[in-house]
Amino acid sequence: MLSALDLVRRIDAGALTPAAIIDMCAAAIDAGESEIGAFAFLDIEAARRAAQSAAALTALPLRGLPVGIKDIFDTAAFPTEYGSPIYRGHRPVADASAVAMVRRAGGIVLGKTVATELAHMNPAKTRNPVNPAHTPGGSSSGSAAAIAAGMLPIALGTQTGGSVIRPAAFCGVAGFKPSYGLIPTVGAKCFSWQLDTVGLFAAGIADVAFACAAITDRDLRIDNVAPPAPRIGLVRGHLWPEASEAMQRAVATAAEAAARTGARVADADLPPIFEAAWQAHPTIQDYEAFRALAFEYDHHRERIAPITRELLDGAATITAETYDAARRTVRQGRQALGDLWREHDILLTPSAQGAAPRGFGTTGSAAFNRLWTLMGTPAANVPGLVDSDGLPLGIQVIGPFGRDRAMLQAALFLEKAIAQHLS
Repeated sequence: MLSALDLVRRIDAGALTPAAIIDMCAAAIDAGESEIGAFAFLDIEAARRAAQSAAALTALPLRGLPVGIKDIFDTAAFPTEYGSPIYRGHRPVADASAVAMVRRAGGIVLGKTVATELAHMNPAKTRNPVNPAHTPGGSSSGSAAAIAAGMLPIALGTQTGGSVIRPAAFCGVAGFKPSYGLIPTVGAKCFSWQLDTVGLFAAGIADVAFACAAITDRDLRIDNVAPPAPRIGLVRGHLWPEASEAMQRAVATAAEAAARTGARVADADLPPIFEAAWQAHPTIQDYEAFRALAFEYDHHRERIAPITRELLDGAATITAETYDAARRTVRQGRQALGDLWREHDILLTPSAQGAAPRGFGTTGSAAFNRLWTLMGTPAANVPGLVDSDGLPLGIQVIGPFGRDRAMLQAALFLEKAIAQHLS
């Protein structure tokens, strides 16, 4: 994989140029794209031309690093098809806000990464670089796979249920879902306006923190000081039996590694309101999706994939009263969450039920992610652990809303603890 921070340091030292990095990415794409299928659209020659302005680019935070953009973000320089046959050949006239932010920060958009149709659950063409017989997850499948395959150092994704954390876990890369609203969703295809969150993928936790800091112009970098030992709350809860034995062991290993490195680890018992909030997630998501995708449903229903069409058919029956009751439950959950932060700096739980499922009939379950998307809290997938078949097992770290940097520091602490434990 390509470490964004390592590349930036080599650029700053004069040992590497943006053009050379484009060539590195192009070589990896040439070697693996036919099997992995991470990209919906590519323009390597345009990226090479952009990289020729090296002096101007290297003065900016991203230093001319290539970036992949999930194909639900509008781009003026590339088609934007939202993974849907309805939008075949669609060409927006403007970039989404997040894409403009990438360009302003000195990033070069190398291409559009594959997204599942309308950012829902219908599997796309992308395969998992760790083992191409397994799903890379979704809906940000191409972004996670491109990072894992060394085709890009940074990629954008989105999460409505678990579409950043889960594919990051399945592909063995770092994924960061910031606090809700940290990165604007303007110009990204909406599925649920209260849940959709822009996130990022990179090789490691410090890399994804650097990338988000550069794009948002916020103090999120964590690579310059040693992360402090956090107070970790280990969450098992009502979903714990759904985690595979290998995943349960991985969480225990991560907790043990953190404790040995100085963290305080204790069980965090979630009150019953959190199970109720977890159950409210699909009500809110589906009610909003039926409205966000009203044009597609009303005019092109038969062209929508069956799994999404069936969701929208069911969502048509959700009443405003049911939706409002679900929102009240979520507000109660967010209030209760405040009590946990008095005892814990972060919460620790699986990123997914287990390793990436074999085959391509599913993108995996978002069961372990959707509560934290609903709460709006920052979350990260910490890579480093694998099962007996060598497939990645991701560990999810969750922090308080608005405390993204502190959460990233704790995730980096855990990443380093796991690496030390395995060495």
